[in-house]
Formats: sequence, structure tokens, C-alpha cells
Amino acid sequence: MAFLKYQADFLFSGTEILNSDAVLITNEKGMVETITTASEAGDDIQQFRGLLTPGFINCHCHLELSHMKGMIPEHTGLVDFILNILQLRHSSEVDILEAIANAEAAMKDNGIVAVGDISNNALTLSQKLRGNLQYHNFIEVSGFSPAIAQVRFETAMAVYQAFKTHFPESTVMVPHAPYSVSPQLFQLIDSVTAQHISSIHNQETKDENLFFLTGEGLFNKLYQAIGSDISTFFKPSGQNSLQTVIPQIQSPKKLLLVHDTFTSQADIDFLRQQAQDYVFCLCANANQYIENQLPPINLFRQNNCNIVLGTDSLASNHQLSILSEIQTISQYFPNIPLTELLSWATINGAKALNMASKLGSFNAGKQPGVVLIDSLSNNGGITTNSQAKLILPA
Repeated sequence: MAFLKYQADFLFSGTEILNSDAVLITNEKGMVETITTASEAGDDIQQFRGLLTPGFINCHCHLELSHMKGMIPEHTGLVDFILNILQLRHSSEVDILEAIANAEAAMKDNGIVAVGDISNNALTLSQKLRGNLQYHNFIEVSGFSPAIAQVRFETAMAVYQAFKTHFPESTVMVPHAPYSVSPQLFQLIDSVTAQHISSIHNQETKDENLFFLTGEGLFNKLYQAIGSDISTFFKPSGQNSLQTVIPQIQSPKKLLLVHDTFTSQADIDFLRQQAQDYVFCLCANANQYIENQLPPINLFRQNNCNIVLGTDSLASNHQLSILSEIQTISQYFPNIPLTELLSWATINGAKALNMASKLGSFNAGKQPGVVLIDSLSNNGGITTNSQAKLILPA
């Protein structure tokens, strides 16, 4: 069997950055054989300028919203952003499918090999069946009124079964957000299966916490706009959104908390008292696009939290690029070592989506894909001009 050999200025193994003497060797299908030295690797080594890394893992995406690129202005705030989604997301199926295909191709080109993708319908299914990327499908359910819980659950169940038929080990039903799922609907979602992993949008705006603490804030505008009289069923819990809903999510062993822009030390302490594993999924570019805010990333690091990266959707981001997420975080948090950022983008993401047996690092026997990041700074760091390119698919 033929071997492929890759050498660059730097090589990120999944846990550490190695110098230019390191050579990655895979078989012709991309399965890792070993990392060795140039003198031991022999001839036919492909040379690159930049840094080689395992393929990126995008832990949070809404591929089905790809047709909405550029439709919603930046910095509207979350409530107006949601209202825009509800008003503008409808389009012809031909246009939606074309946008899905183009967005997936762009993700692959810039180094993403696996995606945790939110699906409210089955429009992405045909594209996913082409096998271009690996997916964990989060079938999302919403419905804040208890009166519609059963109907919303049954609608989601049809989508869930459609995906489950083709992706039996990587399809789960998940709640959308604390402000959009009733206790009754949380119960129904929790009853589907004893899931290994779930996902929920978490504390994306300060009004989310305010709403559960006091019943005040901009979310009342949302419910009025959609004609929902929440006074008949909602009472503030006196706790913030995370601490209100986490006790209602019992079956998953692992929960991806997505966005986390207004998560506090008290919330982290609360999570540590729970039985599940919690993963903080950062979508920095989307946070800036919608709320012009960034999560308390150093707080998560100080607490040794499990961190992964996502892109959110093209409705809330200019591109679906994990490298762009790294660049934004690095710009505002220059103290974070590149090794740590790359770990969030690779091995941490693979573990979060239960794909670490194959993806996320250059351990022998894995087939993680190979990505080249070019245009490094003089000290080997990521710059605003750096670009990522998939040179070997997963």
C-alpha cells in the first residue's frame, strides 16, 4: 500500500505543536500510520509552508439557514434577530437546497470535516447523504406554550425518524432554548431515548436571564409579536435561564451549551453539582453579529471547562469557518495559546460529538483529514490573513 507523507513548518498533533522536523504519514485512504522525523520518513515527502492540523470540527451549525446569508443586519439583538428569522426564512426549496450544497462545500474547502448540525426540518438530509462531511444531527424542537407541546413533538418526531433511518447513531432530538420550550415539551423530548448527547442554546443575551428572573425584558416583545399570551402559563422562576431549565434535561449524559455569552461563575458552580458532562460551545462571530458581545472565555478557561467551537448559521455569520472563529477569539483574547485554540477546534470537538475514535488528532489508526493553515506570523501564530485548506479529506 502506498503512503502519503506531509511536512510543514509546524504540525499540530491534536495535543501539541511539533516543529518542522515532524512528518505525518498516512496510508492512501488518509488513515494515520505515524508521526516521525524527516530522516526516518524517507523519500517522497510533500512539503508545505504553514501549519498542518487534523480536520476541524464545527460543533454548532444551522446548515438549513444557509440561504439567509446577508438577509439580517448585524447587531439587531437576539429578539429582533429571531423575529427576522421567523419572517425571512421561507424561500423556494430549490434555492434552499442550492445554498445548503454551497455552504457545505465551503465548509469542506476550509478544513471542516464534521459538523454538529441543527435541523428543524429534513431539507439538509439529501445533501448529508452524499457523505461529503460527517454529521451529528440535532433535531431541534421549540414551542413555549404547553398547549402545543404534543403537536410540536410529533412534528419533530417525523423529522427525527427521517434522519434516524440513515444516521441511527448520530441523530438526537434536542430543545431549542430555555425561552422557547415548555416544561411539557422538555418532558417529551427527554422521553425519546436515553441520549448520549444533547444541545441547547444558552444565555445568548442578558434578556434571557432577566426574563426567567423577573419576567421582564425584550422577550415579551417576541411573544407579543407571535401572538402568544404567556400570562396564562408562564411565571418567572426567580432563577436565571440555565438554572431554570437544566433540571428539566435529565436523559442526556452530555449537554452542549451553545453561545454562553452571559454565563457566570455561579452558573459554572451550579453545573458542577449536576450529574451530566457539560461542554461550552463558542460561536464568537455569531455572538458579535447578533449581540456585539463575546462570551467570558477566560472565565471558562480559569474553571478548566470543556470548550469547543461552532459557527452558527449564515444568517448570523459571514462564513462557516472554524479558522475564522479562531482568528476572532485570538484577536480579543491574545493570551490564549494556539495549541489550546486548535484543541478546541479538533480533538475537543471530536470528543463532544462522539467522533474521537476517528477524528480530532493524528493518532495512529484515525482518519481525521489534514488541513493546512498558511500565512503564519513570524512566531508561528495565526494571523488575520491566515487561510485554511483541506488537503486530505477525512
